[in-house]
Amino acid sequence: MTDSDKLCDALRQVVDPEVGINIVDLGLVYGLQRTVDGVRLDLTLTSPACPMGESIAAEAEFVLQECLPAGSVVEINLVWEPPWSPLRMSDKARSTLGWEM
Repeated sequence: MTDSDKLCDALRQVVDPEVGINIVDLGLVYGLQRTVDGVRLDLTLTSPACPMGESIAAEAEFVLQECLPAGSVVEINLVWEPPWSPLRMSDKARSTLGWEM
């Protein structure tokens, strides 16, 4: 398992409490990159008005920090382009919600 796989698996622990599905399968992770001093996560939300946005970002930062050496920096970058849509969801997530496409 690569370092990126471990980080992505860690992000699967972060569940959107309104939907009950992790942020990876929901398609909220737009990018995950190693940086010189840690990682950068490009993250979106299902809506800019999502009331759980701060909580989701904080939990993502926590689980990533747990995977990295002490002193590593986790940068969370909220992005809105392209806008999130259900098409970004994994097949498993759409099936769980009954949104077969």
